[in-house]
Amino acid sequence: MRISIEVDEAYPDIEIKVGCRHLTPEIEKMMAILRMFDMQLTVRKENSTYFLDLSKVLYIEAVERNTFVYTDEGVYESEMKLYELEQQLEECNFFRASKSCLMNLKMIASLKADINRKIRVTMKNGEQIMVSRMYADELRKRLGIK
Repeated sequence: MRISIEVDEAYPDIEIKVGCRHLTPEIEKMMAILRMFDMQLTVRKENSTYFLDLSKVLYIEAVERNTFVYTDEGVYESEMKLYELEQQLEECNFFRASKSCLMNLKMIASLKADINRKIRVTMKNGEQIMVSRMYADELRKRLGIK
């Protein structure tokens, strides 16, 4: 692999070009990571690829080695693992709610204390997510509540 950077004031915006013989899963993953810098998530649904604005994502869930991205419009699938998404989205108001779930803090409608120090979060679309007690204190801290 060869990487080069060309700095020229003639460029109106940042441009990234990838040259390859054929598209591989590694290249697709690299492109997905680059899109996150532009606040977009690369996902699939019914053999089509979509670029979702992160602001539209309610939560992301890992189920049986698959990663699903939930929005008001539907459910999409991501090639990335949950821990990879967590690392990339940490600065974008996403929070680990449990071993298998990341949630968009900006999409929270309400919180309710539940048994065993868990927190029941209602998202803006009405769906409920349980924040495990392992992450509950950190959620309170991130949201500035007691």
